[in-house]
Amino acid sequence: MQVDYLIIGQGLAGTVFCEHVLQSGKTAIVIDDPSLSNSSKVAAGLYNPITGRKLVKTWNCDPLFEYLTPFYQSLEEKLQESFLVEMPIYRPFPSMEVLNEWMGKSADSTFIPYIKDIKTEPAFNEDIRNEFGGLLLKQCGYLDTGKLIKHYREYLIANGLFYGDYFDYTQLETSSNEVSYKHIQAGKAVFCDGRLVQDNPYFDWLPLRPVKGELLYIKTEAVFDVIYNKGVFVIPLSDGICKVGATYDNKNLKEVITSEAKDELVKKLSELVKFDFEVIDQKVGIRPATKDRKPFVGRHPNLERMIIFNGLGAKGVSLAPFYAKQLLAHLEQGYELDKEVNIERFFSLF
Repeated sequence: MQVDYLIIGQGLAGTVFCEHVLQSGKTAIVIDDPSLSNSSKVAAGLYNPITGRKLVKTWNCDPLFEYLTPFYQSLEEKLQESFLVEMPIYRPFPSMEVLNEWMGKSADSTFIPYIKDIKTEPAFNEDIRNEFGGLLLKQCGYLDTGKLIKHYREYLIANGLFYGDYFDYTQLETSSNEVSYKHIQAGKAVFCDGRLVQDNPYFDWLPLRPVKGELLYIKTEAVFDVIYNKGVFVIPLSDGICKVGATYDNKNLKEVITSEAKDELVKKLSELVKFDFEVIDQKVGIRPATKDRKPFVGRHPNLERMIIFNGLGAKGVSLAPFYAKQLLAHLEQGYELDKEVNIERFFSLF
């Protein structure tokens, strides 16, 4: 089989990059072992323009968020499924100082596209504690990453573009003209292998910093249609089920749920919400985060047909579309990659 792109891994990065390849008229085949670790399947899928305890714009926010919604909507149309949920996020202010600071920012043209409202007094009082009011955001919500990956895989299988198997690096060969793997010949191999890049002999020198994340599913009788976010996020799904997360643990990287994480999340949730809830499930994943919290994008230093698209960390939903598009433009038209994501920044480690 001859294709333009051999894509290894079908988490969010592999799915989104593959779709850009196919939309461009190029050909691809995806290899993925569904039994292996895949943080995308259990991710919260939150996309949020204002992040962190200090409530600052997320890195490279404007181009990322301008492209994010139309891309996922085009994918929904293609697959005839819904997985992008646009929903306001309410971020309670931690102090009066932060409230005053945001009153000043409310007239700033760089923030206006993301501000739905600034609450100067407690809001959503039946549900949460927020004595200083808070920031109600727009251009945000969540992506059902597990549903997207499942339906995209079905699409790939139906079109003969999916090879469900463990990827054996020893069977990958590269020459000046092509890469070959078993019965597949391709112009380029793109590794979207998440935390498994640690076992990838071509890119194991990159400074991956995996971060374990756990989240809870709770049941409540409270009814709300915004995402609450302070200390934890609370995403209302349906039928009284909410997703609550997430923990960040870069020391214990065993992919098993822990009582410590559950206790941490329940404590933070109880400090935020007023309503009663019952924990009904707990999930865990290992995020492929990086040393400098920026993605790994670009060509191998010596093997130009070996490419990486990885390290999206906890912000994959917003990072994946924009940088998949940029990477493809780089490979096909020589478009320059943003230096903050280009793996050339780590060539000294090779």
